[in-house]
Amino acid sequence: MLPFAAHGGEGVGKDDAIAMVKNAVTFIKEQGPDKAYPDISDKAGKFVKGDLYVVVYQLDGKVLAHGSNQKFIGKDMIDAQDVDGKLYVKERVEFAAKQPSFWQDYKFVNPVSKKVEPKQMYCEKLDNTAVCAGIYK
Repeated sequence: MLPFAAHGGEGVGKDDAIAMVKNAVTFIKEQGPDKAYPDISDKAGKFVKGDLYVVVYQLDGKVLAHGSNQKFIGKDMIDAQDVDGKLYVKERVEFAAKQPSFWQDYKFVNPVSKKVEPKQMYCEKLDNTAVCAGIYK
């Protein structure tokens, strides 16, 4: 595992999100999805640090792993919209289909503050999935 510059919600930056996604991609490649996804979805696990957590989407919008809310796992989120009406999951999987890695801006509920905040999500394509982690601005 790569070290994180900060733990918890304060001071978590882009480098932390990139490091967490790279760690998750490596972990999925080493362990296989069946073992990796439950670990990624474990709120007390190594892929959750305060308000920074990993989400894995199938490129059709289905959530395969979610470090903040296990209720999303197995759900088709392709039509999910943020408070501004942005289809953020649809946009995310479209980006992943075209490029190996990217940043995306949208708004989402911060699991720590419970408030809707601007968020930047970093994603890397892995096979037919997008492995992502985001930071609140």
